[in-house]
Amino acid sequence: MQPERDELSPRAKARQAPREPGVYLMRDSAGTIIYVGKAKDLRARLASYFRLGARHTPKVAALVAAIAGLEWHTVRNETESLLLEGRLIKRWRPRWNVLLRDDKQFLQVRVDINDPIPRFRLVRARTTESARYFGPFPHPTQVRRTLAEMRRRFGILLGDVDPVALGDGRWRLYSDARAEIQGHPNEVTEAEYRARVDEACAFLDGKVRDWAKALEVEMASAAEARDYERAAECRDLLAAIRHTTERARRFLRDNPLPRADGAPGLAALAAALGLAAPPAAIECFDISHISGTLAVASMVRFAAGQPEKTGYRRFRIRTFEGNDDFRAMREVVGRRYARLARENRPLPGLVVIDGGIGQVEAALRAFADAGLTPPPLIGLAKREETIVRSDGSELVLPRHDEALRLLQRVRDEAHRFANDFNAELRTRKLRESLLDEVPGLGASRKAALLEAFGSIQALRKATPEALAKTAGIGPQLAQRISETLARKS
Repeated sequence: MQPERDELSPRAKARQAPREPGVYLMRDSAGTIIYVGKAKDLRARLASYFRLGARHTPKVAALVAAIAGLEWHTVRNETESLLLEGRLIKRWRPRWNVLLRDDKQFLQVRVDINDPIPRFRLVRARTTESARYFGPFPHPTQVRRTLAEMRRRFGILLGDVDPVALGDGRWRLYSDARAEIQGHPNEVTEAEYRARVDEACAFLDGKVRDWAKALEVEMASAAEARDYERAAECRDLLAAIRHTTERARRFLRDNPLPRADGAPGLAALAAALGLAAPPAAIECFDISHISGTLAVASMVRFAAGQPEKTGYRRFRIRTFEGNDDFRAMREVVGRRYARLARENRPLPGLVVIDGGIGQVEAALRAFADAGLTPPPLIGLAKREETIVRSDGSELVLPRHDEALRLLQRVRDEAHRFANDFNAELRTRKLRESLLDEVPGLGASRKAALLEAFGSIQALRKATPEALAKTAGIGPQLAQRISETLARKS
């Protein structure tokens, strides 16, 4: 960026801009950034604002009248200017950048997964860590239509329904005519409804991937048509969607946004924890179970402050059954780093444990069991977002501190990944348990049915004649399957 030359007028500064691609910032008399733009030729673009006799629109004319200072960043090509412009607009929120100044606040789908009967709601902001989110989505009509389809297909509830507990472990979902319209059993147990939620979430995951692909196409078309503001908007959406396609991940990896201090929060994190350098890799562990059953663990890996999903790992707890987070943490941490040691692979620069001093001590014992010296290791306790060091001391950072935000992001991703695995196992177990009750239905035939119909819900809706078309399923077995699933509905 060029040095400050306060004695020059904006028009004179514009004439000194280089004939190179870049991004320019306009400031008002108070020094506030009021507009961020990009250009293939910075001098030509900036000169166009101050050309005598230029016929500007009222908006541009008002902008030019407010300009008191100019500065610019040169880049290598138009793609870099597009990416840098989007980042600076998001950072400074200039009031004249109409299209991107309000961060767009697109709709997201929130599932209150910890509720006994989770509902699917449309929201514009993530306000709680206890919910699962999908999105954001650029087209409100499309996502509303998808939720309506999901309600019909899976029998899940949206935010406009208040289910009623019947007192016998069952719930009445609807208390009006919608009970008949929806076509699904209206009185269910929590486990039965949870199976619907799991299948709906899996379906929505697929929809998110489809929308991500569509956004990629739109982004490429906008860039080709030189509609760089729309292209940048599409790219920002892609970056915000948790479950993007592999093509979207490659795009974000190959087109990093310029930043002077590296990934957000890394330098701050190193300073807060007293590390010698920002950690090149962070690995975080989380344990997930339902009342001690189906205990699983997740490990997520961040490289240069960004998710490295090829490094994610899932663990089934092997050494015991029950509710013991400390023992589970000791097992999976030991398995992870004993394996790295056997393979002569480096340890991460920082290990993060989801939990407090008990989980941290369990992780440290795992390193001792393996005869390894642990790297820097901390816990992040959710209640007060307290950082617990390996020596037992605690650190509380301000809620908006960049270091804490990075740790929360890593921890939340580990939590999501563990919960997804747990949900997948619950769905699989429910499927197996229902079909296990059908006399004469073996493992290969169960697999053939699930492959042919895709879900228990689809099997419930199928007629015996349709079931009998599956390889190995005769008319009598098809009738038994239909009757068994009807009794369990």
